[in-house]
Amino acid sequence: MAVEVGSIVEGKITGVKKFGAFVALPGGQTGMVHISEVSNEYIQELSDVLSEGQTVKVKVMSISPEGKIALSIKRTEPRPPRPQRADTGRTWQPRTQSQPQGEMSFEDMMSQFKSRSEEKISDLRRVTEARRGGGYSRRGH
Repeated sequence: MAVEVGSIVEGKITGVKKFGAFVALPGGQTGMVHISEVSNEYIQELSDVLSEGQTVKVKVMSISPEGKIALSIKRTEPRPPRPQRADTGRTWQPRTQSQPQGEMSFEDMMSQFKSRSEEKISDLRRVTEARRGGGYSRRGH
C-alpha cells in the first residue's frame, strides 16, 4: 500500500533524533516528522515527547522525487484557537482642536493650517541646521 500526500495514517516510531523522528509507515515505507511538525507547542527535546516503538497518527505532507516522505503529527489534530485580543472599546478619533471646526470659517482654518505648517518647517530647519553644525554661515570661518 503506497501512501499518498494528504492522507492520514498510523505508524510506529523507529528512531528519535534532535531534528525529528523516523516513522515506519504501512507498506514498509519510512517517513520523517520534523520537530516543528510534532506539536503546536514549543518542544525543547523531542525525546521528552516521543519514544521508539510509540504508535502515532501522521499526515503525509510531501513525497520528494527521491522518495523521502515528510510527515506531520500536529496537522492530524484540529488547530488550536488563537488567543483573542481584549477589546478595549477604543476607536481612533482625530485630535481635538481648541475650537470646533463647525464654528470656524474656511479662512480661519486655512490661516491655522498655514501657521502650523510654518511652525513645523521652522522646527525642521532648526533640527537640520543643528545636525549640519549650525548652518551655512559658520562654515569657512
